Amino acid sequence: MATGKMLNGRIFDSRIRSRNITGKEKWLGYLLGPCGALLINAVLGGSFLNQYWTDVLKLGGLWGGAFLIVFPIFSKILDAITNFIMGWIIDRTKNKQGKARPYLLLSAFLVPITGMLLYLVPNMSISWKAVWVIISYNLFFSFAYTIYNMSHNMMVPLSTRNSSQRGVLAVFNQVATIMVTGIIAALIFPMVILPMIGSSQTLWISVMSVLCIIMLPVMLLEYYFTKERVTEELGKVETVKIPYKMQIKAVFSDKYIVFLLVYSLIYTLGGTLKNSALIYYCNYVLGTYNDGITQTLISVIGGIPMGIGIFAVWPLAKKFGKKNVTVAGFVFYAVGSAICWMVPTNLIVVIIGQFIKNIGGLPCAYIFMSLFSDSFDHLEWKTGFRSDSLAMSIYSTITIVLMGVGLAILNAALNASGYIPPLNVTDLGEAEAILAQNGWLSQLDLSSYKMAIDGTFTVGIQQPGSTLNAISFLFVGLEVITGILSAILLAFIGVEKTLERKQKIIRERQKEACEKSGKVWVEPEVQLEMDQRLADEEAEEIFRSELKSKCEKKGLNYEEELEKHIRQISEKNAKEAEKKRLAEEKQAAKLKAAEEKQTAKLAKLTSQQLVAREEKARRRRERIDAAWAIELEKGNATYQKMQDLLKKYAEKKEKH
Repeated sequence: MATGKMLNGRIFDSRIRSRNITGKEKWLGYLLGPCGALLINAVLGGSFLNQYWTDVLKLGGLWGGAFLIVFPIFSKILDAITNFIMGWIIDRTKNKQGKARPYLLLSAFLVPITGMLLYLVPNMSISWKAVWVIISYNLFFSFAYTIYNMSHNMMVPLSTRNSSQRGVLAVFNQVATIMVTGIIAALIFPMVILPMIGSSQTLWISVMSVLCIIMLPVMLLEYYFTKERVTEELGKVETVKIPYKMQIKAVFSDKYIVFLLVYSLIYTLGGTLKNSALIYYCNYVLGTYNDGITQTLISVIGGIPMGIGIFAVWPLAKKFGKKNVTVAGFVFYAVGSAICWMVPTNLIVVIIGQFIKNIGGLPCAYIFMSLFSDSFDHLEWKTGFRSDSLAMSIYSTITIVLMGVGLAILNAALNASGYIPPLNVTDLGEAEAILAQNGWLSQLDLSSYKMAIDGTFTVGIQQPGSTLNAISFLFVGLEVITGILSAILLAFIGVEKTLERKQKIIRERQKEACEKSGKVWVEPEVQLEMDQRLADEEAEEIFRSELKSKCEKKGLNYEEELEKHIRQISEKNAKEAEKKRLAEEKQAAKLKAAEEKQTAKLAKLTSQQLVAREEKARRRRERIDAAWAIELEKGNATYQKMQDLLKKYAEKKEKH
């Protein structure tokens, strides 16, 4: 879907112009910017929404308990369809701002508005409340958040071909997720907000609406401080529209992408059920209803590795490989979950187990998207065209659909095991009367009541043993199984080994296609520098024109003001040059130190050890080269087959 001249104005341009990843891009575009939509989704659309349905709107018993089981699944089927539609739209978008970034701008307004509608349920009959819930839920997830999520997930793969820089952006993106889910959604909200609002619908609506309004400008940061360098690179080469059917065949015939998608399905299911059950686990298995302490302890102490892991996980991945570190991590992941499952009611044991589990989850949390992006380059090398939008559509569909499936499984487990929702009353005597009327008086726990800031009381109920067991399995038991399966699947991913060779071939093909079409090939890095220089010259020309008008209006000396401006630019350029020089010196010193360390290490070896070392390295190179020769032959065959199919498709289209 070409968007023509839409968003061509300078006001819509990215604030990132460098050919390399910049500090502003990392901190504002990939860390702070995503926090807006992620926070809205984590708080408004996660397990808190299910708590709002079951504990505030009291929808758990509707249709004999089937409503909250059936409706999320059917909604996610619609969500899956819109994900594929959105992927198709992004893949066919041609715009000055890129193919995914324009939709970040659109979603910056849609996500907050539809997010508020999730909670703005009018005071009417329970059946009409259910209708409102269905409509608002699908407006948010199947429409607004789908637009954001698809475009957001595309940004790392489209940011650059530099695998190392892409990995850094994936880490920053994941830090944003950890900040939102681990600090705000799982720490501040349950510790401070939930005890204050209890089960009062008015307070829930007020809090969620304010959150949406505040997050809108934060979401705009992701649009303005990101850049699609891969899209710009492909824009220099004439490309053929790839039939969707061919892309589907390419994606599902590639073992790396298939294995990664199956892994994401297994891992996401376990994580979704665990996150959905978190509130119920802390409210009933470990603590009391909305006590503001239990969930905080689980989130803070168990989640400490996720905070400090950013400093360790990428160096380890560089040394041992992304796949190897991730597989090893899932061993710890399964062990930590098993410790929790053995004693699910002991807070100390659970915190220790969660700490170990989260250490194991570090590589997956921070590295997976970079590994997934590598597979897109691999598939482009093998087929001659990119299918990242389709692959990301499938990935996003898996993630989003499993959210609905997870909610359905959780609500089915709660309903089948006899879950009793809390009461919202004006005094505690009213709670006793209601429980006596329903035959639940023996399960009243007045020690767990909380008074909301509007003066009403929220009274938690002691749950049956069957409910506690179901919640414990969903929170800690299931991840033992998913951790083991994930480790097994990822052991087959070897996309990193030959990625640089494949990227070199991709670049050679682009150059050949460009020259064949009669154009002069310019290396993308050089082109970016040229574009940057032209943009700077244009900006300088506009500035001088505006400065002249300003001086005439205010009676200032234009030549003097221009001289000040030129001096400021000169000083700025000098600072940047010095900063670049120091960075180059630091990198050179680092390389020299590494070489000296390696030389010293080799000097300690005997001649026999040196020969053995060289022989081992030689055999390793031979194995890699032999494997690459086989992969190259198969890849070239697939590439030629795909090009023949594209040629036939183009000829057929031309005839019609």
